[in-house]
Amino acid sequence: MPEEKVYRIGVEATMEVLGGKWKPIILCNLRHGSLRTSELKRQIPGISQKMLTQQLRDLEALNIVDRHVYNQVPPKVEYALSDYGQSLSPVLDSLCNWGEQHIQTLQAQGEAVTLNMD
Repeated sequence: MPEEKVYRIGVEATMEVLGGKWKPIILCNLRHGSLRTSELKRQIPGISQKMLTQQLRDLEALNIVDRHVYNQVPPKVEYALSDYGQSLSPVLDSLCNWGEQHIQTLQAQGEAVTLNMD
């Protein structure tokens, strides 16, 4: 039997799922619908294909992301938030909104910061 995990505060469990640089970015990109790996890669400059694949696998193993493989040639694979993953939407929305406000604060302080939401 596996050893029991003990959390001291709820955010520890949240960060176990969302922790790292890429997972929150991937999840925020999946909030509004399913995307193919290539579409995610285009929307997340700087992430390597290997890292994207690993993060998607981790999120799939946690039942946060669903992977749908279409039976066609060439194969088509799409990722979407699972029903369980959808429960993270308020958290992801809050993170995105806070980040946008933070960028505005930095700009008001004279920092050269841009939000490029292409």
